[in-house]
Amino acid sequence: MPIRADAFLAHVQEAGEYRTRAEAERAARVVLALLGAHLAGTVRAELAARLPETYALILLNPLQAAEPLSPERFVRAAAAWIEGATEATALWDVGAVLSTAAAAAGDRLTHEVLLQLPPGYDALFGRPPST
Repeated sequence: MPIRADAFLAHVQEAGEYRTRAEAERAARVVLALLGAHLAGTVRAELAARLPETYALILLNPLQAAEPLSPERFVRAAAAWIEGATEATALWDVGAVLSTAAAAAGDRLTHEVLLQLPPGYDALFGRPPST
């Protein structure tokens, strides 16, 4: 069962220490659009099923990626899409959103998501590095 939109945003807002719900929502929209471009098939569909409908649709209709981005390039891309963001603040934004998505997904699905991503995304999802 998907997490409710208000609970999802509240978690992102708390994790990102955002002053407003709008800041949390802007980060969630950008990060999930970028993430959706990196996931395929049942893993993307399963993750979408665990998210509130608004965010599931963003994940399922992502920005197009020409190639998988390394974690560093993913953060830079987020910084470019989030108004007023720097790489440092975008790293914070990405971590807040992806850790919230990981909590909604659970360990098994988060592991499957990480398998579709280039190495090094573990920390962005709030997970210890894979061995």
